[in-house]
Amino acid sequence: MPHKALLLDRDGVVNVDHGYVGDRSRFVFMDGIFALTRHAMDRGFRIAVITNQSGIARGYFTEAAFLELSGWMRAAFQAQGVELAGVFHCPYHRGGTVGPYVRDSFWRKPNPGMILEAAQRLDLDLARSVLLGDQPTDMEAARAAGVERRVLLSPDAATAAAETATSVIRRLEDLIPALR
Repeated sequence: MPHKALLLDRDGVVNVDHGYVGDRSRFVFMDGIFALTRHAMDRGFRIAVITNQSGIARGYFTEAAFLELSGWMRAAFQAQGVELAGVFHCPYHRGGTVGPYVRDSFWRKPNPGMILEAAQRLDLDLARSVLLGDQPTDMEAARAAGVERRVLLSPDAATAAAETATSVIRRLEDLIPALR
């Protein structure tokens, strides 16, 4: 039977969004991310990160640097008792400057490609899963992929993305009671 998942955007959900975070020196975990993901794991959710990384296409950091940072991030989660089932990223952006990455991609949110790939690779039931993001593109991608529960993390509940979200939270801890 396919698994339910908690799908997380990275910048602004897993870590503080300082803009194009490509190394440990700028990576700061969001308050509450470990408690939220431990709670979700304890309730049978697989945890995966779904992240656009146009900083690769723009030349701010390499894909190798992103993968190294992701390995470090996974180890930090593991040290907190959380197993990340996967980290899915889209390095492509048509406005980039690094040749091989300058293009449109079905993986780039708001397209559903990364979510659909995660569902296939991790045997996920998207109808029972939750996507937590902080941007309208996160909500649009989740809706296009068939994720029933789309949660927007926003200090301002009146944001435009609220219309594509199924709920809006102000802090990560606010999602804990809803994960069963």
